Amino acid sequence: MGQPHIPPTPSEANLSGKTVIITGGNAGLGYESAKQFLTLGADRVILACRSIPKGEEAAASLRADPAVKKSNPNASIKVFELDLDDYQSGLRFANKVKDEVKELDILLNNGGQVALGYEKSKSNHEQNMQVNCYTHLLISLELFPLLRSTAAIRGLPTRITFTGSATQIKQNTLSKKPISPGSTILGHFDDESNFNKYFRYADTKTVVNAYVRRLAALAPSEVIANNPCPGLVQTGIDKNLPFYLRAPMALIRRSTGRTVEEGARTLIYASVVAGPDTNGKFLQHNKVDPGAAFLNGPEGEEFVNKLWKESVQDIAAIDPSLSSYA
Repeated sequence: MGQPHIPPTPSEANLSGKTVIITGGNAGLGYESAKQFLTLGADRVILACRSIPKGEEAAASLRADPAVKKSNPNASIKVFELDLDDYQSGLRFANKVKDEVKELDILLNNGGQVALGYEKSKSNHEQNMQVNCYTHLLISLELFPLLRSTAAIRGLPTRITFTGSATQIKQNTLSKKPISPGSTILGHFDDESNFNKYFRYADTKTVVNAYVRRLAALAPSEVIANNPCPGLVQTGIDKNLPFYLRAPMALIRRSTGRTVEEGARTLIYASVVAGPDTNGKFLQHNKVDPGAAFLNGPEGEEFVNKLWKESVQDIAAIDPSLSSYA
């Protein structure tokens, strides 16, 4: 069964003079999104990558791309180091941005992983949660004042867009295995006994949805925060699956998956085209979607608020100035 077609980005979309940051911008959806931002006229695109050599290779490829050379040959394409496994790397990255970037229009939090084995991050949290969620929140809050000041200059809202996933709807574990009353939420996810290798990715995207709901309330007229699902896309995200699952997943992606170009258009739509009605929302096929049912009732609201408080307290240990967001 196929997925709905994602239409081309409207021809009137224009990013001339604007600056975009993409985490995980050297490959897959991140790389393709960078290309599309550039062809829309973005003045400056920053690829946030764990590997500087791989990032520079991607930047060179973007500069040589015929569509980019034709439409935006003078664009600035930079590579900044970012290891999402490590809060300290996230802080160094954010400080570099604040030192070198005077205006920021779009922060696309796209970097992520699907690791099926339980591992601790360099910051001592379960690794999938660290990479997909926690360090991205640190970066978003560190750069929030820059996004607000840019919105004031433009007279238009800036954007924080997280790459989301519909796996949160049916595959999250929170409704099936509630967090015990005596446990913190971060502690629940750090506990190896609660780790399910097949559903942890869905849990990370549920947490992303929760973060977006709170980010959206910080300055709704100045910074729009949303999280679109690109759908099933023909990318290499299945590389960490067991060998007996990689082949069938590759077949499914080839037969029903969107191309990377079409999948990236969902991210462009959310970060460039979509309006204030998407603030705090999850999107599927470029339309607002309720997302994980767990989050939409009183229990979910309590989870969102508790998660936010714990997460901000956690990152405030890295930068105490962020405690004001709690």
